[in-house]
Amino acid sequence: MALTDTPRPAALRSKRRRERARTLAFLSPWLIGFGLFFAYPLVSTAYFSFMKYDGFTAPTFNGLKNWTYLFAHYPFFWQGLRNTLWLVAVMVTLRVAFGLGVGVLITKVKTGAGFFRTAFYLPYLAPPVAATMAFAFLLNPGTGPVNHLLGDLGLPRPGWFTDPDWSKPALTLLAMWGIGDLMVIFMAALLDVPKEQYEAAELDGAGPWQRFRFVTLPNITPIVLFAVVTGVIQTMQYYTQAIVAGKVASGVIGGSGQQFEPGYPHGSTWTLPQMVYNLGFQRFDTGTACAAALVLFAISMAFTALLLRRGSGLVED
Repeated sequence: MALTDTPRPAALRSKRRRERARTLAFLSPWLIGFGLFFAYPLVSTAYFSFMKYDGFTAPTFNGLKNWTYLFAHYPFFWQGLRNTLWLVAVMVTLRVAFGLGVGVLITKVKTGAGFFRTAFYLPYLAPPVAATMAFAFLLNPGTGPVNHLLGDLGLPRPGWFTDPDWSKPALTLLAMWGIGDLMVIFMAALLDVPKEQYEAAELDGAGPWQRFRFVTLPNITPIVLFAVVTGVIQTMQYYTQAIVAGKVASGVIGGSGQQFEPGYPHGSTWTLPQMVYNLGFQRFDTGTACAAALVLFAISMAFTALLLRRGSGLVED
């Protein structure tokens, strides 16, 4: 009876080590990037959040004082949190709904679809600073063409970026103007919906709304979930448009020695990322800025986890 050769334990261990080394070699670019640009900054931020540190002198441990100051004594924290959550709830919802609506309409257009795609996508390519300054000019309550048109029509003329009740809606209009990225994503998903399902729904007597509700939406649910999650993460980091709009509306465009009210007008555009910048680079309170950054990170992760958990039941395998 012939005996088959079996690998020795030492040879098996050597083979496994070679496979692990090969796997680590392929993963090394990602592991290095993850360590340098995510893990190390996150650990450093958590470390400095318990330190008294101004960026110049050596850090000294001060326990929970940074966190106590942030939640109990820093006067702008809760206002920034409310504004940021308002933008997440309203801006993300309207951007996704508007982007999906534009995508649906353009896929139905028979002639001139290329022109409309280009017209809706071009605003997304505009630099955020330039786009915000243009909107501040258009929505200027005294000289802007939008209020002139509203006045000619006999409609109320809001203060937009100079009115705390209208500043966040004005920023939302700016965000909806640049929905070209969502439009392209939704168009790709809509064109991928099987036509046979639409034909079957029409044979069953389904109208346009029923076809959208029972055919289109179930097929594009993963894309909608992706758009919502990425929109929440981006809006939690909302900084450039808010601060530029406040500076332009207040008349402070640049130059040294000019005083600027953060979150102008009356703190209505004050967001958590602005707070991190204010604490870390204007007040040189790096420890409290790190604590605020961790709060921002924790809220973003909580939103993402909640959306993914709720959305996983809507996405079919």
